[in-house]
Amino acid sequence: MHPEILRRRTFAIIAHPDAGKTTLTEKLLLFGGAIQTAGAVKSNKIKKSTTSDFMEIEKQRGISVSTSVMAFEYGGYKVNILDTPGHEDFAEDTYRTLSAVDSVIMVIDCVKGVEPQTRKLLEVCRMRNTPVIVFINKLDREGRDAFDLLDEIEKELKIRVRPMTWPIGIGKLFKGVYDISAHSLRLFMGDAKDRIVPSVTFTDIHDPAIDREIGHDFAQKLREDVEMIESVYDRFEKEKYLKGEICPVFFGSAVNNFGVKELLDCFVEIAPSPTGRMAEEGFVSPEEKEFSGFIFKIHANLDPRHRDRIAFLRIVSGKFERNKYYHHVREGRELRFSNPTAFMAQQKSVIDEAWPGDVIGLYDPGNFKIGDTLTEGRILHFQGIPTFSPELFRYVTNLDPMKSKQFQKGLEQLTDEGVAQLFTRKTDGRKIIGTVGALQFDVIQFRLKHEYNASASFDVLDLHKAFWITSKNPQALKKFMEDRAPYIAFDKKQRPVFMAESAWIYQMAREKYPDVEFHVKAEY
Repeated sequence: MHPEILRRRTFAIIAHPDAGKTTLTEKLLLFGGAIQTAGAVKSNKIKKSTTSDFMEIEKQRGISVSTSVMAFEYGGYKVNILDTPGHEDFAEDTYRTLSAVDSVIMVIDCVKGVEPQTRKLLEVCRMRNTPVIVFINKLDREGRDAFDLLDEIEKELKIRVRPMTWPIGIGKLFKGVYDISAHSLRLFMGDAKDRIVPSVTFTDIHDPAIDREIGHDFAQKLREDVEMIESVYDRFEKEKYLKGEICPVFFGSAVNNFGVKELLDCFVEIAPSPTGRMAEEGFVSPEEKEFSGFIFKIHANLDPRHRDRIAFLRIVSGKFERNKYYHHVREGRELRFSNPTAFMAQQKSVIDEAWPGDVIGLYDPGNFKIGDTLTEGRILHFQGIPTFSPELFRYVTNLDPMKSKQFQKGLEQLTDEGVAQLFTRKTDGRKIIGTVGALQFDVIQFRLKHEYNASASFDVLDLHKAFWITSKNPQALKKFMEDRAPYIAFDKKQRPVFMAESAWIYQMAREKYPDVEFHVKAEY
């Protein structure tokens, strides 16, 4: 088991929308031999859909709205990529995904630099001290100075950086990247989208052959830049990277397949092998012989033709085996899986075994919820899979009484996936959908219609915030819920939620009921 753990690398690619995250994912798959040709996302319409965007609505809009899982072999390593939604309306899916990975590659657009969503994502990484590598993308476009970008990353994201490669020119004058540690130069050839351009290696940055390759002026500028890097930035230390204290930075152009190999070669070398996870019962090490894992995502209708529902399981410890019985902790019963799958985006293959760090798919008739634990018998409850208070709220109504079963099933399954949160109001039983962003309502409406044949309408509900409520004094909680009955709803776990119509109402409730605690975050 030990060698299998050591050779695994499980990471997420995160970014602000349009930074080139899905394109980078594809190029990594290209290097891993997992795909032969890359798709292209152009003017927000996918002419030839990218490998990791497989939902119909994603193909229509040219964005990723759900996390895709892909695996490939590279240089003796087993690499598991989780490509997350960039769009901020789907941030919660990304936050949950970060609980299932050991490291992160963050993509930053060299034209736009650090954007609001980038800051939020890095805050979540920092909560877990997740190691981060930065890939500054789109160098073939007219963008910002490389030193200015590094300064902005350090200032805005409050993280120390260390350039590992360095760009020579930018936009129309982009010549290539120089690998600082390997003393190699990779020349930019704009037509190399589907192939790997060989690099030229030098023993010394003062080698006159560099001048012949890129011209004297560019070579002189490169030497000055590298000298400044060595004097200004900390040396790269793997231990500091693994603790999340320093961030290696790479430059390139994902769409042109450029600078990606340097990133991948360094990543498999320095990224952490699978780490353990904290459970309520204590720390679980990947080296433990007994199998354990947790569900961090559920996806209905991955293949619309078969109406399947798949639960994504991150293996924490031990070895997972096909057709073996495992204990479902929440339900207290044994389950067996005859066709567990590994993913290559929409393509799935049945596996016989899997190891810590692997993410596998389990066909699910409705047994699982996000946060569930599977073990070889030990009772474990893994921590750190968050759900956040929604930003927007809508009453949801079934438009076709003849399709009430389909409507109910669709709502249950889509909210089980974490696409949105479902609340039921205490006084009249009305269903309320809460989301992080408006785009999710479109996704729910689209998927209810196309996957469940159910029609829904949404009515605006003007709320300030939803707060999960708890109290060490049961009587105080009961009185609060009675006094504020019109504002009380229950989530899918039957936890009470206070629907505050304004910041003032929330403030008044806090002052009048000091024994009641209000939470904007809950755990699955």
